[in-house]
Amino acid sequence: MNLDRAVLAFAGLIVLISLALGYWVSPWWFLLTAFAGLNMLQASITGFCPAAILFKLAGVRPGNAFK
Repeated sequence: MNLDRAVLAFAGLIVLISLALGYWVSPWWFLLTAFAGLNMLQASITGFCPAAILFKLAGVRPGNAFK
């Protein structure tokens, strides 16, 4: 798995978890979904993604979008 796929998988996982928590625990968890969406949007514009930095430090090989 390269860095791009790891970031996308992590973002998808965060969205799904926050949707489940928002449905079964508290609607306030939907704010995490909004944060994930905003982070994906800003990463597509700026190329900066905190999750990509963490995955890179963990040794995930670079991809095309995040190096």
